[in-house]
Amino acid sequence: MNEKEMKKLQVPDSIKWESNQSGWILDDLEATINFGEALSKNLEHVKILLLEGPLGAGKTSLIKGIGRGFGINEPITSPTFGLSHHYLNHKRTLFHLDLYRLEKPSAANEFFYEEEEEANDLNALMVIEWPSRLSIILNEAWYIKLKYLDSGGRLVQVIS
Repeated sequence: MNEKEMKKLQVPDSIKWESNQSGWILDDLEATINFGEALSKNLEHVKILLLEGPLGAGKTSLIKGIGRGFGINEPITSPTFGLSHHYLNHKRTLFHLDLYRLEKPSAANEFFYEEEEEANDLNALMVIEWPSRLSIILNEAWYIKLKYLDSGGRLVQVIS
């Protein structure tokens, strides 16, 4: 996503464009969810979304917003222990993967390929937390980085 496309992204007024145009500042949990919902409207042709950020940075909250944008009403929780959650039969199917516990790249890669095959069959969006566990390059993926700001809140950067 280039700078011009990022500016066109429909986001709530509560989310401010940072002055250096490097991303969006999200003040709180609700702003993170709202950003995810707004982002969902721009993901029609995206197959893989990679989320990177420290524990508690808001990755799952962002996915909750994407889910809300897809019409998912069931609770979206982190699949840290189950590794993945699938949300079917909505505006778009969502696969939520969390690779945090897969320390060996070969295990993460194998799990990814298994999930990708099913996701492709269902035209699902795969959202992957901790993509750094993978040793494969996913050129077609969008990448989102979340990081804490010293001033409070979070900075979200979207790269496509």
